[in-house]
Amino acid sequence: MLMFSVCPELYHSSVALWHKNMYNYLDRCPGIYCGRSLLENGSWSSCGVCPRGSRVNASFACMPCRDELSTYSWLYLGFMTMLPLMMHCFFIDMDAKDRKFSRKQLILTASAFVEVALAAILATLFMEPLWELRLFACEVRKLTDWYTLFYNPNPNYETAYHCTQEAVYPLQTIVLVYYFLCLLNMFIIRPVISSMLDVRGKAPMYSALYFLPLLTLIHGTCCGLIYYSFPYLSIAMSMVANAIHYSLKLDQTQKALLLSSVWDVKNVVIISVHWLLLAFGISSLNYHYALLCLVPFPSLFYILTVRFTDPGEFREIESRI
Repeated sequence: MLMFSVCPELYHSSVALWHKNMYNYLDRCPGIYCGRSLLENGSWSSCGVCPRGSRVNASFACMPCRDELSTYSWLYLGFMTMLPLMMHCFFIDMDAKDRKFSRKQLILTASAFVEVALAAILATLFMEPLWELRLFACEVRKLTDWYTLFYNPNPNYETAYHCTQEAVYPLQTIVLVYYFLCLLNMFIIRPVISSMLDVRGKAPMYSALYFLPLLTLIHGTCCGLIYYSFPYLSIAMSMVANAIHYSLKLDQTQKALLLSSVWDVKNVVIISVHWLLLAFGISSLNYHYALLCLVPFPSLFYILTVRFTDPGEFREIESRI
């Protein structure tokens, strides 16, 4: 004991070794997510669900999630954070119906940005470690980690073990908390800003009452699939949005599209957002960053090939025939 008091590092290493030896003697638990929790009296519980913020290890012991969140997981959270903001901006622009940025649109867009930014910060602070802008996490190992509900074992069809848990803590709950805070902040911040600056924007708020629950439902059912495919979703969303944006222009000539992409401020901002989303998707793939040079390609491709796809060109050919 005197030796441990003189050298506390030796004491902690001895305790860690003792725990490791204890893990080696634990009986196997059925299933892949059932484990044993260390009780206050030093004994181990029976096989069951691990407490929140922990997951079972290779020795069938529930261990706290203390890994640092990987870069890919941070990018996933960034993608989920962008979705409500993009939806807010889309419906605000649809409600404005102006060719240029109006005062109302700028104010509502700034309000939406403040709402989602504050929600993202608060959601991070509410997770472990509390009140710190970093996250403790459990490593995502495979797709089944997102759907532990479907892996509750039933040995010999006798006793069912309910081991449903958040094996990818906190990647599931933090997004749900974030969506709730987005809704709460919208109800608090948006009316205050609208009343102070005399701006009316009911339609975008009503739209959020639909798309936020829809995003929550999609996350609850498809979170694992989104985690592995969000870089490709970012690229696809950027390219589709870019094509739709250009196709809505009344003048489909190359010159008009090129000039509007350079001199029209609203078009420049929208196209820049599309490019940033495409760059985000490419960067998330961990490929060579030289591929970022292809970011302007969808816009240039549409402008250069518009003469071959404009329905007006086909009508002129039919009239000649």
